[in-house]
Amino acid sequence: MLIDFETKTATERYHLMASAITPRPIAWIMTEGKQLNLAPFSYFTPISSTPPTVIVSIGHRPDGRPKDTLANLRATKRCVISIIDEAHFEAMHLSSKALEPTESEVDYFDIPISRMMEGYPPMPQGIKVALFGEYLQEVKLEGSPTIPVIIEIKHLYIEDQIVTHPTKIQFELESIARVGREYRKLGTAIEAPEIS
Repeated sequence: MLIDFETKTATERYHLMASAITPRPIAWIMTEGKQLNLAPFSYFTPISSTPPTVIVSIGHRPDGRPKDTLANLRATKRCVISIIDEAHFEAMHLSSKALEPTESEVDYFDIPISRMMEGYPPMPQGIKVALFGEYLQEVKLEGSPTIPVIIEIKHLYIEDQIVTHPTKIQFELESIARVGREYRKLGTAIEAPEIS
C-alpha cells in the first residue's frame, strides 16, 4: 500500500504519522506567565547535541490564539521539560485538558510542584528526568497550524536513585511514550550485533 498524503486530510495524515513514527516521547512542559502552565506534547524530539537542542511542535487554540506554552515561551524564554514515568502518567494525561489562560493545570488538577533552579519554572514533584531549556527559535513551516519551536537545553536533572553508573552518568528510566493513539511504557532492551 502506498499512500499519497495529498489525498488525505490533516487529521488522517496526523494519525498515519503518529502510527508510523514510534515511539514518540512526551514532553511535559512547564512554563510561567501570568499563571503556571503545564502541558504535554508528543511531537517532540532531540535534534542536536551541539548545541544541545530539542524541537517541539506547539499548536494554537481553536480561535487562533497561541497556546499558553507558546505564549509563555515567547515572553519568558524559559521552560522545564519533564520526561514522564508511570507515577506521573495520570497527571500528565489530565493536564492535556484545554483550560483558559487564567487557569493553571497545576491548580486545577492539584499537581504538587517544586522549584529546582532559580530563574526557571518549577516542575512536578517526583520527576526523575527533566530538561531546563531556553527558547532558541521558531521554525516557519508554511501552511502548518502548528509552530515547531527549538529549545536549547541548558541543564539536565537526573534523580540520583535512577543513576546506574555515576562516573559515566548512565541512568535508567521507564518512561512513557505515545505509540499511535496509545500510551505505552518502553519495552525490553534488545542487544545489537557487533559491527566489524
